[in-house]
Amino acid sequence: MSPQNGRERVREPIQAGSAHNHIRARRYRIVVIAIGALLVALGLVVIAAWMMRVEAVLSVLPGFSAMALNTALCFACSGLGLIASVQARPGSHMLAFLLFSLAAAMSGLRLIEIIFVGNHAQIVEHFLAAAIVEPAFAARIDRGMAPNTAVIFLVANLSLAFALASRVERTQLVQELVGYVVIGLGMAALAGYATQAEQGYQWGGNVGMALHTAAGLVLLGSAMLARSWWVKPESRGHMPIWLPALICLTGLFVDLYTPLGVANGILYVPLVLASLWFGNKNAPFSFAFACSVLVSLGFFAVDRDGPGYWYEATNRSITIATLWLVALLVYYFLRKSISLNAERIRFDSVTRNTPNAIIATDEKGTISLFNPAAEAMFGYSAKEVIGQNVRLLMPEPYHSEHDNYVERYLRTGQKHILGITRSVSGRRKNGDVFPLDLSVSKLASDTPTTFVGILRDITDRVQHEEQLKTMFRQLQAYTADLERSNADLDEFAYIASHDLKEPLRGLHNHSRFLLEDYEKQLDEDGVRRLNRLVLLSQRMEKLVNDLLYFSRIGRQQLAIKRSDVNAIVKDVVSTMELYLDERHAKVEIEGSLPEIVCDGLRLTEVYRNLITNAVKYNDKPEPLVTIGHLERFTGKDGTSAREVFFVRDNGKGIPVEFHEDIFRIFKRLEKPKDSDDGTGAGLTFVRKIIARHEGDIWLESEVGRGTTFYFTLGHKREDQHAAA
Repeated sequence: MSPQNGRERVREPIQAGSAHNHIRARRYRIVVIAIGALLVALGLVVIAAWMMRVEAVLSVLPGFSAMALNTALCFACSGLGLIASVQARPGSHMLAFLLFSLAAAMSGLRLIEIIFVGNHAQIVEHFLAAAIVEPAFAARIDRGMAPNTAVIFLVANLSLAFALASRVERTQLVQELVGYVVIGLGMAALAGYATQAEQGYQWGGNVGMALHTAAGLVLLGSAMLARSWWVKPESRGHMPIWLPALICLTGLFVDLYTPLGVANGILYVPLVLASLWFGNKNAPFSFAFACSVLVSLGFFAVDRDGPGYWYEATNRSITIATLWLVALLVYYFLRKSISLNAERIRFDSVTRNTPNAIIATDEKGTISLFNPAAEAMFGYSAKEVIGQNVRLLMPEPYHSEHDNYVERYLRTGQKHILGITRSVSGRRKNGDVFPLDLSVSKLASDTPTTFVGILRDITDRVQHEEQLKTMFRQLQAYTADLERSNADLDEFAYIASHDLKEPLRGLHNHSRFLLEDYEKQLDEDGVRRLNRLVLLSQRMEKLVNDLLYFSRIGRQQLAIKRSDVNAIVKDVVSTMELYLDERHAKVEIEGSLPEIVCDGLRLTEVYRNLITNAVKYNDKPEPLVTIGHLERFTGKDGTSAREVFFVRDNGKGIPVEFHEDIFRIFKRLEKPKDSDDGTGAGLTFVRKIIARHEGDIWLESEVGRGTTFYFTLGHKREDQHAAA
């Protein structure tokens, strides 16, 4: 056991307590220090009296027992230990532990002398007398520490030392219990002096307890109680300690002066009942134990000879049993009271801190609970509404229907509104009506029926719902307009492409006729211009055809079926064999391509366009195109996807700023050096087809080293920029 651990355990409850407990703890600490100082002063005064041979100080009254030198030392050590035990300085608790142990050792040694050597053996006194006391004076005055004093000092200091060193909370209860006993025994000795009953302060034929020793022990017991309450101020009741002490002293006096046969011990019942004012549910057992000791002392302090001895002994036994029975009943009452108080505190904390309004009413609708959230919600203070009918907070029609709901439930037991959450309206103090959610429940109790309503202001939610409804209606209108616009655009593109073809064909044909019929009559510049007109009309027709095809991609249904991608790629390569040979290009398939559900014809167009672009815009003497499939893909920018197809080339690459421009219709970054064929719509078609398959297409490229196009069919990319 370490006193330092005890110090940590002692201080933690105070730091965790309320402000009120902090104030009480400071007061108890002051009491401990004050009593400790008195005990030190008492011990030092008596030691000085021994040194100066002042008999009046040692005996107080002529003919009575004197305070022994070791008793004075025990008072000084106990007082210093009490003062040190409530200090926060490093090492103070170790010092207190050593002082308590020293006092316990001296008193324990005295008990050993009395039991095994004899009443007059004075080991400690003989050791000290040689240094500070004249031997002849000590031999004449000193009869040693009384047995009852030695027992009290031993038990008291051991309980203080263990309570200081142990981390077990029960040791503090033992310290409090011993404190009550020490007070009781000290008061019993004082009562013995007051009634001239030697049995109160002297055990048998041994030396008796000195008068000021008895007073000092009462102070010591009080300091033990104060220190226990300093450790746990929340367990201390509001009753001042002098009141149960007065009851105890009165009971002992009456007990000593009452004739044999009267049940005097019953006077201690109020002392046990005083534990009701203490927060510690174990307090009644402490009081019962102390009272049992006093009842026993009241019996043994007076001679009970004759036939009434066993009658009185039986009477006292019944009294002690009654005290413990009362203590047991008080214990169960306190335990239930503490439990109910804890539940009340928790309920009060919940109702005060919850953001929802809580209102409790009786069966007539009278408000009995109105928490702070309800005050903020309705604008009324609790004082204004408690005792009023809950209809005060309701607009119509809820104002008129409320009593009908309650009356129907009380009459039939049918729960039309109980146990469900419904939206109603409330009325604030200023008359504003606002929406709220209401949930009503009935408290399960045998007391008069109580209904509890939990309310939440849903003004913001209702406003958001209205905004969402408005936005949804607008979105529906926008969607209808967009669908109509797309349909009109598709129709326009289709009609325009057909209507444009006729004048284009006319321009082309007339240009051809002019070349055939008038070529010899035209100069070189005229022939060149007519040839240019023919080429432009042909290119214009290609643009119109691409525009028409693009509009068809969006309108036509996909021919979805399971297709072999390997077969599709091989078919594309075979149809492009002449084109590839002319450009010394080569297409490789990396690994195996899976079977997927898609529109095979559209996928063929995807691969044809990607392979054509990879070869057409390639600056290497031997263009190489690699086609493959990845089950899982993670890009350089954190893009993640699964079931990804790719087409890789070893061409010139595409700068990152043009990665989106290349997908715009009729947008070409450069004109092929060997041909002016193409309109720049190929990648636009690719993106459109992949989008129709609910997929995605993207690329990674390095200028001078080539480009890789990735695409998925049936699902989008995921976790984009996950690495950022």
